[in-house]
Amino acid sequence: MDLKKYIRDVKDFPIEGILFKDITTLLIEPKAFNYALEGLYNFAKNKEITKVVGIESRGFILGGALSEKLGVGFVPIRKPGKLPSKTRTMEYQLEYGIDKIQIHEDAILPTDKILIHDDLLATGGTINAAIKLIESFGAEVSQISFIINLSFLNGLDSIRNYDVKYLIEY
Repeated sequence: MDLKKYIRDVKDFPIEGILFKDITTLLIEPKAFNYALEGLYNFAKNKEITKVVGIESRGFILGGALSEKLGVGFVPIRKPGKLPSKTRTMEYQLEYGIDKIQIHEDAILPTDKILIHDDLLATGGTINAAIKLIESFGAEVSQISFIINLSFLNGLDSIRNYDVKYLIEY
C-alpha cells in the first residue's frame, strides 16, 4: 500500500516556510492506519520490548496501539507542564526553534528495553532528546520507529547506531 497518498501537505505550518506532513489523513482511513500499525508491529514483535514510549502528541496514537499489540506498557513524553507528577526534562533544538520534553521520573526502569515511536523524523532534535531522557534512567533504547522520515533533513544520521524503522520517506 502506498501510504504517501494518505499524507496531507500543509504549507506554512506551524510557521511560515515549513511544509508540514499531516498524518491525520492517514489515521482516518482504517486500511491505511492498520497497514501502518502492522508494519511497525512487525518491526517490533519478538524483540523483547518492555515499554513503548510515544512522543507528544502524534506519537501517542500509533505508539499506544503498538504497546497494546505488543502487550507492554505505554509511556508518554510530553511538553513541559503536561505531566502531573515528578518529571525529568531535556531541552533540544527543533528545525524552527528550541523546545523541551519531559517524562515521569517513575516511568522507566533500568531493565527496560524501549521502543520509541514518533510520527515523523526531521532534523533529529526531538528523537535525540527522547533517547537521552530514556538512557538517563539506565534503560536500553532497543528500537525507534516513525511513520515518516524526511531524509533531506538528515535526522537519520544522528541515530544510525539504533535499530530504526520508518514507513514513508520524503
